[in-house]
Amino acid sequence: MVMKAIVYTKYGPPDVLEVKEVEKPVPDGSQVLVKVEAASVNYGNLVLLKGEPFAARFAFGLRRPKYPVPGGDIAGRVEAVGKEVTQFAPGDEVFGDLSGSGWGGFAEYACVPETALVKKPSNLSFEEAAAVPMAAVTALQGLRNKGGIKEGQSVLIYGASGGVGTFAVQIARAFGAEVTGVCSTRNIDTLRSIGADHAIDYKKENFTERQEQYDLIAGVNGHQPISAYERALRPNGTFVHIGGSGAQMAQAMMLGPWISLTKKKKVGSLLQRANQDDLLLIKDLIEAGKVKPVLDRQFGLEEVREAFTYFAEGHARGKIVITM
Repeated sequence: MVMKAIVYTKYGPPDVLEVKEVEKPVPDGSQVLVKVEAASVNYGNLVLLKGEPFAARFAFGLRRPKYPVPGGDIAGRVEAVGKEVTQFAPGDEVFGDLSGSGWGGFAEYACVPETALVKKPSNLSFEEAAAVPMAAVTALQGLRNKGGIKEGQSVLIYGASGGVGTFAVQIARAFGAEVTGVCSTRNIDTLRSIGADHAIDYKKENFTERQEQYDLIAGVNGHQPISAYERALRPNGTFVHIGGSGAQMAQAMMLGPWISLTKKKKVGSLLQRANQDDLLLIKDLIEAGKVKPVLDRQFGLEEVREAFTYFAEGHARGKIVITM
């Protein structure tokens, strides 16, 4: 049997993506076959598409893509399971992140290890659920694992209106922090609607020139030098680079250890990894009403080029979803 999937055989712009008929996968051992209802676009998808930064090719294929069907986040129904599967049965509604298990989410069906999946939150549609896994777990790992977030802290999220940022605001609030979000003028209302205590419009004000200092700063999307963030930290504060310009990432990796060693402040960067336990925690927060995905636009599978083009512009408000 065959299915439709997005396939690419070389790195490049969205034009290299094609809709093709490929063989429908069959689950084996601990694998689960999912009928994909929706998927979503993340920064990692853009890295796979372009093969940039070049260092990524050592993991994703040096000369050509190692994984011909892209797509990490999915939501759908279990159609079949391997003999060793214990967590799921046909008919279960699930969602998950396939970035640690061969990708392949931009297709009508995906065959993945059961550890890549969690049962879908009961209060979300498939489209909403597909927007969650990678972005929400990235936000969680950045704030908790790298940032050591604690109740009562003052937390600033730079790039708070994008996919990861909207989850970071809500997760920080769920941990009991006082949250300030930095975004553009058009997204101020979005931040307030998801619970940000304070919102700063970066087009009108530079947060690094304010008097306020923060216990934890998460840089989700930005270009400022690390020294600017360091000045905005309280003593013993922490800056976590989650995303942003290449120059900022290089500074976080090179200067971060020096700042952490010589000053009473910590600077680090996050490498997100898919984690079933973390996704289960996110599911609990969603079902408790403490976290909800923010959707920007939806595209059909045949419109995946347009979806990537829109995402690459960098102005999405929340997540971009691909429906099957």
